[in-house]
Amino acid sequence: MTDEVAIYHGSGVSMHFTISLEDGTVAETTEGEDPLHFVMGDETLVEGLELALFGLKAGDKQSLKIAPETAYGYPDPENVQSMDRVDFPEDMELERGVIVSFALPDGEEYPGMITEMDDNRVTVDFNHPLSGHEILFEVEILEVTGGEEPPLMQ
Repeated sequence: MTDEVAIYHGSGVSMHFTISLEDGTVAETTEGEDPLHFVMGDETLVEGLELALFGLKAGDKQSLKIAPETAYGYPDPENVQSMDRVDFPEDMELERGVIVSFALPDGEEYPGMITEMDDNRVTVDFNHPLSGHEILFEVEILEVTGGEEPPLMQ
């Protein structure tokens, strides 16, 4: 048995990562910045990205292509809403591609991207911007602490 701690549910993880789209466009990265620190299972990462980390140890590097259904899912037409233009502040510059934050009743903020508009209506897409995309998930594990190692199979 090794003294190296592997990533399991509840592990504290420090890592650098890059998420790229099919065409090589970098969607998100920690390279050149502080690493990401989180606890496995705390929903910092979507489930499919967490699954790619199980069993890795400090010093491990991994590069995986992850399908939409495992990463950010597919766009849901129900998450595209048409809203009255008067629901937006008069001085707000509205144009395609702009991300607007909406306050939910519980105080949470929820982003949506403006996809269409005219003088009376604004269409906002609340799907995750990476939904529908196969992504390349590259990680370098810097540190792993704790966690619940699964019992050995008999």
